[in-house]
Amino acid sequence: MKSSQIVPSVPITADLQKTEDGGELQDQIRSRAYQLYEQRGRDDGHSLYDWLQAEAELSQVQKAA
Repeated sequence: MKSSQIVPSVPITADLQKTEDGGELQDQIRSRAYQLYEQRGRDDGHSLYDWLQAEAELSQVQKAA
């Protein structure tokens, strides 16, 4: 997959909570990035893209809340 392609997203059901150290948010990003990895058929080599995609999605959800 080319880095310019957007992975179709699925609804995010995680409850977003801010913490001082960002640990909860980081766990949610990690979980979403893993979902993206699985959606792609567990094709290795895209972990940074998955992380950034998950971070962007969760950031949008936080802003909307």
